[in-house]
Amino acid sequence: MLTTTSRLLRPLNRLPLKTIRISPVRDMTVLSKKSAEEYEKQNYSERMSRTGRPVSPHLTIYSFPIVALSSITNRVAGMGLYFGAFGVAALDIVGGSGTSLSLAQDIATSGGVVAPAAKFAVSFTFLYHYMGGLRHLWWDATPEKLTNDDVKTSAYVLMGGSVLASSILALI
Repeated sequence: MLTTTSRLLRPLNRLPLKTIRISPVRDMTVLSKKSAEEYEKQNYSERMSRTGRPVSPHLTIYSFPIVALSSITNRVAGMGLYFGAFGVAALDIVGGSGTSLSLAQDIATSGGVVAPAAKFAVSFTFLYHYMGGLRHLWWDATPEKLTNDDVKTSAYVLMGGSVLASSILALI
């Protein structure tokens, strides 16, 4: 083991001494006990408001890229599908066989805004998550299409296509 280490360190022995630089040590900032107590009493947000700087991260000046929003929406849609399926199963287990079917029929006959909103919610989560999965399969099959511009375009197509198809299905 020692010979292996010494073989690895031999190139360092050949370096001239002037190439090795030691960075200077920065002095510590010493606070008095009184100033440390005052600092602990201050709130971070109050200190930042006095300096005029926003609290980090400042969400009012940051906008998410469409690709990030697409990814977040895909994950939320997947969770919605999971909890929706869990809710239907739990309803049938607790209420007996056919309870979720009668609830779906009650929602469908309620008319007004409730039925189209329920149809849109279910179809959007399913279509968005499904089409997002197809998009990933397409990316896996054609990695050369995975450029920043193509990913951004596909995020807009995914969002628009899901909203359009879900709107059509909600009105049927």
